[in-house]
Amino acid sequence: MELSSIVEALVTSSDEPLSSEEIARLVRSRVAEAEDIHARKTEEGETTDPLPDWMTALAELAEDQVVAAIAELNKSYDESGRAFSLREGAKGWRIFTRVDYGDFVKQLFPGRKPERLSAPAMETLAIVAYRQPITKSAIEAVRGVSCDGMLQKLLDRELVRIGGRADLPGRPLLYETTGLFYEHFGIRSIDDLPNAGELRKVKLPEPEEETAEISPEEQLALSATEGATQEEDSGESTDESTDESESTEASAEETQKAEA
Repeated sequence: MELSSIVEALVTSSDEPLSSEEIARLVRSRVAEAEDIHARKTEEGETTDPLPDWMTALAELAEDQVVAAIAELNKSYDESGRAFSLREGAKGWRIFTRVDYGDFVKQLFPGRKPERLSAPAMETLAIVAYRQPITKSAIEAVRGVSCDGMLQKLLDRELVRIGGRADLPGRPLLYETTGLFYEHFGIRSIDDLPNAGELRKVKLPEPEEETAEISPEEQLALSATEGATQEEDSGESTDESTDESESTEASAEETQKAEA
């Protein structure tokens, strides 16, 4: 049994992408299991045959051997004209249909139309990808315009996520790309982006002072406080007006008495 066939069986059977490390671990685990079973059968006299050479050769399987086996698989796919190939994404290896057959595959999903990002959304996504984690103010400093709507669109499409808060005054939110972003663009890490090393070092414009985003609960509390303050101010104004009115009436009565 060849390693390439074992790798193919694992990748096609898994619901999730498998990394080279995970594939190697699964193979070693199976060999260890087989060795334990063989040792028990040997002790009980059920067998005297040794384990197959191909299995014992996989006892110390390494990641680079898995990568080599996958390269062998892709080469055989190319030579035989298969419609798919193995590609490595951010989470591991998966089988993908070749682009040449995309128009035929689309017929499986007649109601699904391709969604495209607008130029402003792509600009915002590029800034997040190259300079993540990054705050909204830093993004706006580069683009020169507000990016609330663009960020929300990217969040809705799960290409960007909130990765925490910056250690800055106001603790602003930090934005970063998601696993779907890497899968969609067919890359494993930010280092696979064009000119990543250079663009990640370019000095960006200084953002304005960061401000914290107020939650709905804080907004309600603030509104209640402002309302109470306004009521107190209104009450004080009413009391002052009443005092002034009473003082005016008293002065008028004294004047009438003096004239009489």
